[in-house]
Amino acid sequence: MQLEERVAILEAEVARLKNQVEHQTESATPWWKKVSGTFKDNPAFDEAMRLGREYRESQRSNLVEESQE
Repeated sequence: MQLEERVAILEAEVARLKNQVEHQTESATPWWKKVSGTFKDNPAFDEAMRLGREYRESQRSNLVEESQE
């Protein structure tokens, strides 16, 4: 296959992919709307959020203690 043929095939594929991406972004629901409410009333999620908050707060406390030393 000649270089010109290969370039023409690649250009056609790029055009197809660009078209596909443009149409997806126009009609696609944002990812955050798709997952919104997924974990509503889920005790495991609530626990994970609580533990994450506790961890972040403990890191802040450690930083304050270290800065006072």
